Amino acid sequence: MYALWKDPDCSRDGFRDELLGELGSRLTVLEDIHGVRLCVADSGVEAASGRRMVGCAPLPDAVLSLWVDDAGAALRWEAFIDQCVDRKAAYLVAEAEPLINQTVHPSEPRERVFGMCQVVFLSAPAGMSQEAFLATWKDSHTRIAIATQSTFGYRQNLVVRRLDDEARQCHAIVEENFPPEAMTDDHAFYATDGDKDVLQAHMEAMMKSCVRFIDLASIDVIPMSEYLVEPLVTCE
Repeated sequence: MYALWKDPDCSRDGFRDELLGELGSRLTVLEDIHGVRLCVADSGVEAASGRRMVGCAPLPDAVLSLWVDDAGAALRWEAFIDQCVDRKAAYLVAEAEPLINQTVHPSEPRERVFGMCQVVFLSAPAGMSQEAFLATWKDSHTRIAIATQSTFGYRQNLVVRRLDDEARQCHAIVEENFPPEAMTDDHAFYATDGDKDVLQAHMEAMMKSCVRFIDLASIDVIPMSEYLVEPLVTCE
């Protein structure tokens, strides 16, 4: 996964178009790359600016996910990425997908995915072991997050290692798909059907769960538009 920053003179939508167009076309023809997903903070999520949280400024303007056989072969595609960005930071991750987006709101390649994708860079609190972090996140928090929010897609990317010095220290990168109403409406975000008591209960449950395994002082939360540039083809 790559965190990407645009040139300051480039617009958000211009950056998106360059990544989807020129970069996407170059990446999808490489035999080393089997799938490409792009999340970008474009005008489609401008309404969700109030949901941004900054732990490590400046926040990335986009996140690029590549499914590859060998991260050690990155020089084969990073030259193309470098031509389109001001700077980048690379991570090797292990992905899990508790909620599969395409089964609920399918999209065509390069088509904007329904709603917004909330991308989160998070770290465990100081002194917490990896075993405790994973047990809390994977074995407990996952079901709480799904039960208390309106997510229809949920991907958990455990950071295995940072691949360059530009990459900030973090333990995981999370991608959550929400309906468009959730950009501005807490009831839509927390799946409450307009019930104030349910809203309070869901918000409290999420916060109580998050503080167990996330350093909230360093968390980055970035509303983005998602584009599945090249779907990953899996063998059945």
